Amino acid sequence: MPPVQRVNVLTPGFFTGLSKQYAQTPLAVWRDYLDWQLVHSFASFLSQDFVDENFHYAQQILGTKELRPRWRRVLGTVQGAMGFAIGREYVKQRFPPEAKAQVLEILHGVRAALKDDLETLAWMTPATRAKALEKLALIEERIGYPDKWRDYGALEVGRGSYVLNVIRANEFENARQLAKIGRPADRLEWDMLPQDVNAYYDPSMNSINFPAGILQPPFFDAKRPAAFNYGAIGAVIGHEITHGFDDEGSQFDGHGNLADWWAPEDKQHFQAGVKCIADLYSSFTIDDGLHLKGELVSGESIADLGGVLLALRAFHASPGYAQAQAFGGFTPDQQFFLGYGWFWADMMRPEFQRMLATSDPHPPSNYRTTGTLMNVPGFANAFGPAGMPPPQPRCVVW
Repeated sequence: MPPVQRVNVLTPGFFTGLSKQYAQTPLAVWRDYLDWQLVHSFASFLSQDFVDENFHYAQQILGTKELRPRWRRVLGTVQGAMGFAIGREYVKQRFPPEAKAQVLEILHGVRAALKDDLETLAWMTPATRAKALEKLALIEERIGYPDKWRDYGALEVGRGSYVLNVIRANEFENARQLAKIGRPADRLEWDMLPQDVNAYYDPSMNSINFPAGILQPPFFDAKRPAAFNYGAIGAVIGHEITHGFDDEGSQFDGHGNLADWWAPEDKQHFQAGVKCIADLYSSFTIDDGLHLKGELVSGESIADLGGVLLALRAFHASPGYAQAQAFGGFTPDQQFFLGYGWFWADMMRPEFQRMLATSDPHPPSNYRTTGTLMNVPGFANAFGPAGMPPPQPRCVVW
């Protein structure tokens, strides 16, 4: 690999803790631990006895009931090895240009709503407001798929050994990553595959990224009324874009450089909103009374709240809002909130939910719905407050 001139230790606290473990843990324990990590990493690519034992472990930790069919497991492996090759074919079938144009219209509406919000936000000081508007103007938009597709020509795939194919794919990716050393950052590179059902804000690139996989029902459907799409993918877009202006996003400027641009008094006002959200979510429980960790989930919960508020404002400002009609007996605003609620509908085993409650910065889906909407005045206006009274006081951040 190219010579390394310096190393950016992003999380010094982790290495401080690791150094203590090195000093306190016997070498034999490290050997057992690393042996286990190696076997665990490759167990699903080995013979059936390894596969079965690895699944037994997953049953204990995650409550998994059934081993996925072999074809699904192999498909996941291929996705990990050469996912952008699959993504290129996926986009051809599932994400036509007209769908991309509709998503961009919603995104630009949400972006305009955030601009209006930043210009009028009562607690933001003028200097911070100017920096925020500058950063918003510089946000890069990535919709559906990358402009440049990855080349897998140097990856050797053979018919002899499944696990050796995996190892060669790992080596291929390691070489690709190491080749970046000493080179300028590639601002066109994606961290997610086009077929991923996910989205993200990248603070070091100041970009919002929405793969084609999340631009499908129930998040987006070009054939349904716009209200549902604004409530679903519009809220997702709003969620990701607000990450650029929260307690973490405020540490990066419009060019992605590490530079805190918030005034101290702005941070104090923002943290008051954070505390309100953290206290509210700490009152929520799952399973047998286990409370959520409010401080852990506050960042994502604030983004959920900001996302819905921005998407609703964007919908009300959209060209089609004045012509929007009732659908299935629901008003346009009710359709908006149904669109938001639908895409959070899921089922989760108690063991898995308990694990997430102790480690995941995202709250469970049911609270990403109710916890968010009880703080949105527009929801009570659309449906009435019966059955889900707002918290006292209502949490206000954006």
